[in-house]
Amino acid sequence: MALIPVVPPNFGGVLVASGDAARRDQIISTLHTDRWPVVAAEGGADALGKLETTECDLLLLDRCLPDLDPDEFIGMVKRMYPGVEVVELGSPGAKTSGVLRSLQNVAVIPVVSDAEVVERRQMEQPAVELVEPLPGMVGNGPAMQRVYRMVRLVAPRNTTVLVTGPTGSGKELVARALHELSARAQKPFVPINCAAIPEALLESELFGFSKGAFTGAVQSRAGRIQSAQGGTLFLDEIGDLPLGLQSKLLRFLERGELQRLGSSEMFEVDVRVVAATNAELMEKVKRGEFREDLYFRLSVFPIELPALAEHISDVAELAMHVLNDLAGSTKVTLSASALRELESYNWPGNVRELKHVVERALILADGCSVIGPEHVHWCGRHRFGAKAVQRELWNGTY
Repeated sequence: MALIPVVPPNFGGVLVASGDAARRDQIISTLHTDRWPVVAAEGGADALGKLETTECDLLLLDRCLPDLDPDEFIGMVKRMYPGVEVVELGSPGAKTSGVLRSLQNVAVIPVVSDAEVVERRQMEQPAVELVEPLPGMVGNGPAMQRVYRMVRLVAPRNTTVLVTGPTGSGKELVARALHELSARAQKPFVPINCAAIPEALLESELFGFSKGAFTGAVQSRAGRIQSAQGGTLFLDEIGDLPLGLQSKLLRFLERGELQRLGSSEMFEVDVRVVAATNAELMEKVKRGEFREDLYFRLSVFPIELPALAEHISDVAELAMHVLNDLAGSTKVTLSASALRELESYNWPGNVRELKHVVERALILADGCSVIGPEHVHWCGRHRFGAKAVQRELWNGTY
């Protein structure tokens, strides 16, 4: 089989990873993008995510990464994606004239059929070792395995993490896992829901207040940030943080110090910050509802949780886990047809909705040892309204 110095049709493409946007654009500009696909990544975490979802045979790595140590990152790529060749491009400011030569070297490969390529990759690809689920989380599908890997990678560090995902997908579980798997596990984990506290009270809740700061402030009090000293502060629904407080939070994140309401004294605080949102923060930035500098300060290491519909293969394991927790010592199981009913639903409410459906099914089964499809058939029927279901239950037609 002859070797030819051209890119074959099955060449997966190029991934360019750099934390420097200008540098990244400079590298990409040297590539003949009409000849092969080119994907860009803003950092190590982003690059791992792109490798998970796209076919790339070559990684062009600028060692200027904002989140991961380059050598550690290269080791991860070689373990997880042994078929990807990694080419380092040197320090920022170095010339990129060698990029095309790297591509030409990679391109000098045999031209083989697609079937041969698939067979060869299957033979060469080692079995991927499953990552243990995070504390309190269930499911081993590819989407969740990626989440587990990312969390375990960043947990030992002090890096600020932004957890995104739809409502009910388990963002607080991820935040707690980040805390429990870190060196801060024996220190406080302090959650605060930025959407649940009135704006007028939120500043004092977060930053605390001094005696006499307002009517009723008869003594000074530390805020939630200071009470997390040495531990982890979890800012849930960060997208709902009022603009006026965003600048104050940014100042704390940058300097590690805060000022209580009504006081000029500065307090140094050592906390690891994990934020979460179900909102598209960049859309809020474009609308002027969220500070861009705060967004980039929070999203040093983003972790995106999938909707349950994106890992439907985990539904059976999740449902049985919930059922065993609810049933306690009573032995109850789900029939195969009931599981098929659960797996055929798209779960707009995600894991939280699944838990509620299983709990209702257990109640409707009324002591039966096997939960059937008639007990879980309620899922998806809430669109008719709770009254309609109650009427069926009352009439015995459920």
